[in-house]
Amino acid sequence: MKEFFKDIFEYHNHFNQKLVEQLIEYENKVPERTIPLFSHSINAQQIWNARITGKEKLGVHQIHSLKQCAIIDNENFKETLKIIDERELEERIKYENSRGTEFDNSIQQILFHVANHFSHHKGQIISDLRQSGIEPIVTDYIFYKR
Repeated sequence: MKEFFKDIFEYHNHFNQKLVEQLIEYENKVPERTIPLFSHSINAQQIWNARITGKEKLGVHQIHSLKQCAIIDNENFKETLKIIDERELEERIKYENSRGTEFDNSIQQILFHVANHFSHHKGQIISDLRQSGIEPIVTDYIFYKR
């Protein structure tokens, strides 16, 4: 299972970096919500990593420049790989959500959530690009594996 998660996060990091490049290229044409949405996706992974490691968290809706998003995404990727390598996926993590409600989930559940979260918002960003007349990069997992 650890190899599966490494593969999924390598895939997300790969296409997050490619998507940042495309967003930088068309920064003046993308809808107003696109960069905050991308920032949110990057923040979410950092927040979940921090819940696992006990490190300081970013704000869930904190907005970054696209270049900063690329840097944070690479840092997140390295931190997630470290978590996968050093922690047990069955390990339970107690945390509070942004509203202060306490929860308890396994690292495996958290990683699966983060991967799905990326997919969800990546789809929204791709839709934003299309609606703005920009042909988005293909981000399908199977294309990555080909």
